[in-house]
Order: sequence, then structure tokens, then C-alpha cells
Amino acid sequence: MDGSGREELDMEVMKPLIDEQNSDGLSDEEHENAILPVEKHYQLGNGGGITFTQTLTHLLKGNIGTGLLGLPLAIKNAGIVMGPISLVFIGVISVHCMHILVRCSHCLCQRMKKSSLGYSDTVSYAMEVGPLSALQKRASWGRYIVDFFLVITQLGFCSVYVVFLAENVKQVHEGFLENKTSPINVSVTSSPSEKRSTDLRIYMLCFLPFLILLVFIRDLKSLSMLSLLANLSMAVSLVIIYQYIVRDIIDPRKLPPVVGWKKYPLFFGTAIFAFEGIGVVLPLENRMKDTTRFPQALNIGMGIVMTLYISLATLGYLRFGDEIKGSITLNLPQDIWLYQSVKLLYSFGIFVTYSIQYYVPAEILIPAVTSKVEQKWQLLTELAVRALLVCSTCAVAVLIPRLDLVISFVGAVSSSTLALILPPLVEILTFYKENLSLWTIFKDIFIAVIGVVGFLTGTYVTVEEIIYPASTVLANATESISADVNSTGVVVGLQ
Repeated sequence: MDGSGREELDMEVMKPLIDEQNSDGLSDEEHENAILPVEKHYQLGNGGGITFTQTLTHLLKGNIGTGLLGLPLAIKNAGIVMGPISLVFIGVISVHCMHILVRCSHCLCQRMKKSSLGYSDTVSYAMEVGPLSALQKRASWGRYIVDFFLVITQLGFCSVYVVFLAENVKQVHEGFLENKTSPINVSVTSSPSEKRSTDLRIYMLCFLPFLILLVFIRDLKSLSMLSLLANLSMAVSLVIIYQYIVRDIIDPRKLPPVVGWKKYPLFFGTAIFAFEGIGVVLPLENRMKDTTRFPQALNIGMGIVMTLYISLATLGYLRFGDEIKGSITLNLPQDIWLYQSVKLLYSFGIFVTYSIQYYVPAEILIPAVTSKVEQKWQLLTELAVRALLVCSTCAVAVLIPRLDLVISFVGAVSSSTLALILPPLVEILTFYKENLSLWTIFKDIFIAVIGVVGFLTGTYVTVEEIIYPASTVLANATESISADVNSTGVVVGLQ
């Protein structure tokens, strides 16, 4: 499959809800007629469908990103025993919810005589055929709910990317300056207070114009070669990271098996952020040549993802212990060019991926704005809206310049809704007429409750940590006091 074909598929994978946005102001019958060509496009596009291997590849690509690099810190927030067990638990539930969504989509396609359905239409039609008249009258709300959380999720991903880029490039830049100046100043003793460090927000603002120019490229096919290079660079980076963290692993007995409950919601937010790939499931299944093999592809793909997540998260925490940072790349040595290159390679991959994640909210929001202006102003309006959306993601990153908190917040707020809360509720609404067993109802309610509890506690703890970063302030104060004591001891010793 050539680069252009790969990127065309990426575009379809990343816009599961875009082509369902034309329902505003239409009746149900008009809506059905309007979206039918889109559904046929899912089935017939790209030469008749994608193969099993291509489906597997895009499942991996849709689930592996910055969330993977933040999982070692998530393990720290749960404990060396509780963390990996919880990751397996959340991973199994997430995959189960993906299967639920596919099964409900198939059932609703048969009832509504549709060739295929996206996530938002699946939720909408489930509400329409459900037992509650209140939900039936407000079935269109299902689309809006999914669209809202999808926009929040994708723009949240973009904010995470801005923080990731700034932190990694900042570390590389400062490491380069230190290595460059250290031979010159080897005989000069400088105190920690004399060491200058550029504010992280400055790096974010430096990336802003380049991100705006990137999203001005409206056709993702134009980025096909860059996308291929980004995938390769991220894969090479992960290999180098693995070979580094397997060295000098800490004795697991020195790490806490379970951490207090106050930190666990931060773990939940990061974990569900990493596993939130449910948005790509239906578009991939709809475009697959042999859809009967999709459950097998989903199990294999997510099995690989879970293995990668659990191994990197556990080994990363075992390697760095309590020193682990928001992204494991920030723990790599700053004085060795190989590990500095890892940060640059992964940053390049994330920079290109920004445009793909940005595509979904842009295509949902921009048509609603440009449709209200004259034809001659539409292009200028679109570019302005694109720039404003990028600025909004940068603004969130500037306001919350901590990678771990941004990841946890996005995961708790939107990823938990899309991945855990909606699918089991959709299953109950879709199959309630088929005499659902008490076990199925209990299971679905249990999963939804986990999602709601994670949503509430994760959001509360993350917001509290953002507003009152007591632990961070205390840690910085301790480091400052320690540095002062050490410097005082050196001076006394010299005297």
C-alpha cells in the first residue's frame, strides 16, 4: 500500500464522526437519505476495503501515542503491584466495550436498514429504539454527546502533544547548551541559582506558528510521506527506550505495592487516556473487506497494545522508581546523543500526528462556522478558525504545563465517557427487547459505574492537583532546601 493510500485510510480512521454532522435541521427520514451515500463510501472506498493486516496496523497506530510514554508514572500513582493488575483490568474492559460497540452497530444496521453506522449514529439509534420515551424523543442528543466528547478528546490530545513537544525539546536544548558550555566553564564553580532555564511556556509559544502552518494543510494526503517517517521515527524511539530501561532495574520490593487512594484517580485518567482508541473501531470495521475477521483483528491488535503498555509501564517504573516523569523520554540521559535523538525523533512523530488528531474536531466545527458566512469569506474564515483552534490547544497547555495532569484530565473527562460509559449503556438500549440476562445487565451497569466513578474522581483529583499543586510545591521546596544545605556544606568545608 503506497504512502498516499495509507494516508487516505488514516483520514478515514481519524474521522469516524465527521460525515455524520449533516443532520442538523433534518428530519429522521431526511437524515437517513442524507447519510446513505456516506455509508456506502465507507464500504466501497479505497478499492473495496482494507485487508486484515492493514486493519491490524491501523488499530496499533490508533492506540499508540503519548499515553504510552506516560504509563510508567501512572504505575507510580497506583503501585508496582496494583498498577499492572489495574492496567490489565482496564485494558480488558476497554476491549470488551469495543466489541460491544461493534455488535450494537451490526444489530442497529439491520434494524435501520443501514449499510454501516459510526459511533455517534450508533448511540443515537440506540436511544431511538430504547425503552424510554424520554430518550426516544431526544435521540439526536446521542450524536451531539458523542461529537462533544470526541472534540474534547481530540483537542485534549493536541494539548498533550504541545506539552510533550515543549518538554522534550526544552530538555534537548538545555542538554546541548550544558554540554557545549561545560568544557569552557570546567574551572568555574556555579551555584544552582546561577543556572538559567527558559520557561517551558516559551517553548510552547515557539511551536505555535509551526503548528498553525501545519493545520493549514487541509488535505491529509499531502502529509503522507511525513506520516510514514513519523511512524518509523516513533517505532525506532520505542526500541531504543526499551533497550535502555531494561538495564539496572530496581528491586521491586523497594517500591510500594499499593499507593494511597488519593493518587489512584490520576492512574485511572492516564490509563483510560492510553486505551481510548474506541473512536477508530467502527470506521475500521466498516472499511474491512472481510468484516467477520474484525473481532480477531481487534483481539490481536489490542493484545499487542496491552502487552506493550504493561511492559513499558512496569519496566519504566522499575528502572526510574520515584524519579519517573510525565513522559519516560524525559528520564533519558541528557549527555548521550543517542537518547537525546530519541526525544527529537518521537517529538517529530508527535508533531506530524498533531495534524491527524486535529482533523476530527476541525471537520466537525469548521463547517458549522463557514456555513454562516458569504462564499468569498469562507476560506479566510476557515483559516482563522483553524488558527484559533490551535491557539486554544496551546492555551490549555500553557495554563496546565504538566504533561501528567493534562493526560489524566483528558482521560478522566472524555476518554472514560467514550470508552467505558456509553458502550454498555448502548448495549442495554439496543438489546433490551431480546431478554437480556441479569448477568449482562449487571455487567453493563458495573462497567458504566466504573466509568462514572473514574470520571468524577479523576476529574476532581486532577483539577485539585492543578489548582493546588501541593505535592509539586513540597517536592520543589525539599529539593531547594537540600541544594542549599549541600552548597552550605561545601562552603564550610572549603573554609
